[in-house]
Amino acid sequence: MKRYLYDQIRQDLDKKVVLLIGPRQVGKTTLSQQLLAEWPEGQYLNFDVQAHRQVILQNNWRYSSPLLIFDEIHKMKKWKEWLKGVFDGRAKNQRILVTGSARMDNFSQSGESLAGRYVKLRLHPLTINEWVKQHAITPQYALNHLLKRGGFPEPSLASLDSEADRWRNNYFNDLIREDILEFSRLHEIKTMQLFVEMLRSRVGSPLSLLSMARDLNVSPVTLSKYLDILASLYIVFIIRPWHHNIARATLKAPKIYFYDTGLVNGDEGIRFENLVACHLLKYVEWRQDIEGKNVHLHYIRTKDEAEVDFVISEDDQITHLIECKLNNEKISKSFHRFSKQWPNAQSVQLIKECKVESDNEKIAIRDAANWLNSQLI
Repeated sequence: MKRYLYDQIRQDLDKKVVLLIGPRQVGKTTLSQQLLAEWPEGQYLNFDVQAHRQVILQNNWRYSSPLLIFDEIHKMKKWKEWLKGVFDGRAKNQRILVTGSARMDNFSQSGESLAGRYVKLRLHPLTINEWVKQHAITPQYALNHLLKRGGFPEPSLASLDSEADRWRNNYFNDLIREDILEFSRLHEIKTMQLFVEMLRSRVGSPLSLLSMARDLNVSPVTLSKYLDILASLYIVFIIRPWHHNIARATLKAPKIYFYDTGLVNGDEGIRFENLVACHLLKYVEWRQDIEGKNVHLHYIRTKDEAEVDFVISEDDQITHLIECKLNNEKISKSFHRFSKQWPNAQSVQLIKECKVESDNEKIAIRDAANWLNSQLI
């Protein structure tokens, strides 16, 4: 399966180091191996493999190799400085691709920087557009499949539901046992597990960390740290309320969604909202990474509890207002209110089971599968 970032990575490799980051098992290694097929003399080196690790530590790869792929090198001490030296000392026209976890996303915040030497690309789970292109099926069929299986390649492509379920159980346990343990102390793991389980049933609702902290008998500061860890590992992503003053927005209750829709504990409506959130985040981060745009994803909730599910902003101006509904095409008073407040924004109510698309004043009622397939990558 050719992923949506393939051509962009191929293009960027001719200019700079490409940092390919994203969730565990989202397809980074598979994508890098597909690229390697274009350069048979290239080398793939994984820091987790003992033999590869020695080659990396001794800088003992082929100097003439047209493509070097380094996987998991964030586990090496002072990897940032090391990579800068590799890039500056590489052979002419030698390409360098680095894959790994979200921790690489913060590499420029401390120590030696690769400023001017790299591009960062974030790989997301499969979405409707990719699934339709790969399998020549209808958008509605793709939406239902992804709602059931999630967008990670292995469970999505599994021939049996039981295989997908087994993958998800192992994936979730491995995330807790291995990845989170690297960030937390051993005695915190049980609390972290309980916190994740609580989050699975709170998708799409503003989080009260204070209330959850009382239930878990920990401080809200601790839970805030846990939430940052889960986000940095691409287990969940955080959507904060829209506000021109970013500092004020971060103080208000965030909403969380899971990168793997299959991890959501909730009814079909909640899982559908999570799936839409994944599509919108992929679109936003594509525009950030590829186009360099100042685009972000938010939600709106006022003091009188008027709310809209998702807001996309560009250069601090709202460009999209998006509501999600399973089959209720009636438009809420809140949505009418917000569409009038931001008349230049595209206001869309996405319906999973849409009988007829229509326009109601400034609000477009659209079939969710078709809209997500045509509007987003």
